[in-house]
Amino acid sequence: MKSRRLKGIGLHAALLLGVLVSMFPFYWTVVMATNSTSSVYQDPPKLVFGTQLLVNIRHMLGNIDFFGSMLNTFLVATCTTALVLFLDSLAAFTFAKYEFPGKKALFGLLLLTFMLPMQLAIIPEFEIMVRLGWVGDLRALVVPAAANAFGIFWMRQYTTGAVPSELLEAARLDGCGFFRQYWHVCLPIIRPGLAFLGIYTFVSSWNDYIWPLIVLVDPHRITLQVALAQLNTAHGADYSMIRAGALMALLPVVAVFILFARQFMAGAVKGALRG
Repeated sequence: MKSRRLKGIGLHAALLLGVLVSMFPFYWTVVMATNSTSSVYQDPPKLVFGTQLLVNIRHMLGNIDFFGSMLNTFLVATCTTALVLFLDSLAAFTFAKYEFPGKKALFGLLLLTFMLPMQLAIIPEFEIMVRLGWVGDLRALVVPAAANAFGIFWMRQYTTGAVPSELLEAARLDGCGFFRQYWHVCLPIIRPGLAFLGIYTFVSSWNDYIWPLIVLVDPHRITLQVALAQLNTAHGADYSMIRAGALMALLPVVAVFILFARQFMAGAVKGALRG
């Protein structure tokens, strides 16, 4: 009993240490955002919150169109997430529960594209955007990201184990077609998997920097990460001002995470009770 108690204490201590280490970058961001750059880089560095947050935010808002670029980013991330959840789950449902010619070869090709680095697709995608006339348009960020190999693979694995084939067979006997089976039978069951995919997709789209930097040429239609990068100048950077912008940019992501995490936990608990 004593050794089990010591083991439990050691496990909780390790978990607490892991939480503290993972949370330190966020704490340091808040410290830098609430202090001046000079006070942060003094020796020893200042590790407590300061009173310069509003000053840093005011300077940041005076240098970039923060709220305009945040609106662009929110539109792109929301539309991308909605399309990914629908298209990836629909494709995953087909791969998981239906048989058709070339299924294994097509899924293998999908996994192959998942293993390739995204940098290889930048030049072909840019050429396609030029031909479509979408360079500088937010559609160039949404449409290429509307479906991805990771989302299809993840939802296919989740759907295979979560959705009973007997339930789909009963739906077919009741006259349900393919889309009704997907919408009324599959989707309610796979909501926890969709919650994870939604969080992953929204955060990835929100934090995307390379592709928006390349394809958005209009300074009034840039995304938030590109706008924050403009705060770095050739003659130096006010890191406290930059961290204040990063802190404000983090708030919508935290809100979305909390929203989807609640749905994820509710679906997981409901599934456990049903089982």
